[in-house]
Amino acid sequence: MARVHNWQLGREMSYWYPASRPKRQFAAVFDVNKCIACQTCTLACKTTWTSAPGQEYMLWNNVETKPYGFYPLGWDVKALELLGPQRWRGPMYEGRTLFEAAPKGERVLGWRPAQRDYAHPNVGEDDCTGAIEGGAHIQTPHMVWFYYLARICNHCTFPACLAACPRGSIYKRPEDGIVLVDQSRCRGYQECVRACPYKKVFFNPMTGTSAKCIACYPKIETGIQPQCFENCIGKIRLAGWLSHPDHAQEDNPIDYLVHVRRLALPLFPQFGLEPNIYYIPPVHVPRPYLVQMFGPGVDAAVQAYRAAHKDPDLAGLLGLFGSTHRAISRWQRQANMISGIGTHGAEVVRVPLREPIVIRDAFDSTYGVQRTNTP
Repeated sequence: MARVHNWQLGREMSYWYPASRPKRQFAAVFDVNKCIACQTCTLACKTTWTSAPGQEYMLWNNVETKPYGFYPLGWDVKALELLGPQRWRGPMYEGRTLFEAAPKGERVLGWRPAQRDYAHPNVGEDDCTGAIEGGAHIQTPHMVWFYYLARICNHCTFPACLAACPRGSIYKRPEDGIVLVDQSRCRGYQECVRACPYKKVFFNPMTGTSAKCIACYPKIETGIQPQCFENCIGKIRLAGWLSHPDHAQEDNPIDYLVHVRRLALPLFPQFGLEPNIYYIPPVHVPRPYLVQMFGPGVDAAVQAYRAAHKDPDLAGLLGLFGSTHRAISRWQRQANMISGIGTHGAEVVRVPLREPIVIRDAFDSTYGVQRTNTP
């Protein structure tokens, strides 16, 4: 096994191939606090990419209600259980990754879901944790909470699916870091399904090959955000490009949120895949649960998000989420206006830091009618 540097873990780790980072890495930030679980993203992806025979259970994009929602069933609980208790020392991960914990003769510590694990994509929807037996409206000393977690393929820097494939049919595009399956080489061994801890690789029994989220790369190539991003009603998503921490740029929106402000965090970084989909963690969830899911940076991230209304740069950048169908490569704030610059260097959107408020007179003298002010 090769030794590669995983910056999310703060150390080197073992991986089956030498590090080969792409020219630029597709990445995204999801603001969990704004997701309303409308599933518009799920349907947009489903109707675009997975409506053929054998793809009925494939949800390249899905939204889960945490802590009791999963698709497939128990994907994160089982992965954490297999890995066992591990430890962070500050920003450095001292435990084993899924590659380092793999049994002898295997490349990745993993498991393959049973067919029934895919039967209930909405399991646990809106189920919360806490003592609510007497009714949620009754005052209780116990914390009652849940939140929505939108998920797509993480297009990892060190993909477990790629490492596990004995056919070499999974590859990472050098131009943008998007992870794809070459189905002409795939023979349906399903080692990729077993290896991916996020369970975002699916097997098609009709074709006998695996398939997964492709980050809508035909749209990315033309400077447009993926389908699930474009259709997000809650405006929780922002797609772009992520630099290595040593080359982070403040005018790159993804770099700013991930590296500069450290507001957006990876999903289960302890697995060792260096995922490239980042989450602004929910502000109302108990800290131990957040640390387990997003790593030790949650305290600073939650604090920064709560104070965003005092920071015009951060508040302005968050306002760009969902403001355009174009991918944003750079951003800037000029006074009270925030601009997003697309992949070709031209401004694609401009939004105000504060939306103007207009209060109309209660009585319209021109038409002689009463008005009703609405927010």
